[in-house]
Amino acid sequence: MEEGKIYLTKEGLEKTKKQYQDLWKIRKAKSADDIPQFLQSEEINPEYLSFQEDLNFLENKISELKYILKNFQLIEPPAKAKREVVNLGAQVWLESKNNQIDKFRIVGHLETNPFEGEISNESPLGQALLGHKTGEEIIVPLAVKTKYKIKKIEYRR
Repeated sequence: MEEGKIYLTKEGLEKTKKQYQDLWKIRKAKSADDIPQFLQSEEINPEYLSFQEDLNFLENKISELKYILKNFQLIEPPAKAKREVVNLGAQVWLESKNNQIDKFRIVGHLETNPFEGEISNESPLGQALLGHKTGEEIIVPLAVKTKYKIKKIEYRR
């Protein structure tokens, strides 16, 4: 994995593209609307200030999404021969010391959602999993070191 790359799944890429298009449409519509006057009598018009804040927010978000779309790397399943090793995009079933099985999917940091089992490759658990195989034990350096055994690895298409 390359340092500084933005890793996205196909779903994450589509979501980012849609968000970029939606915000661009909002930005375009906002610019086409009547722009409040800068001055209201001798004071700065609060509507104008609010308009500028909204416009700045939109432009910053659009710039951020544009950067992501220029610098992303799509997460794709590895060749069949390399699917026994945990890498980006893998779904991994882990067994904890109390025999509880948890399932996680390794994604880039923009798509992280721990409540959905989507963890970043940059998180302590994600980093600990990368490069390991089914049957191996890993130790995750959290507040308390936690040991897991990798039970199963799968990749989505």
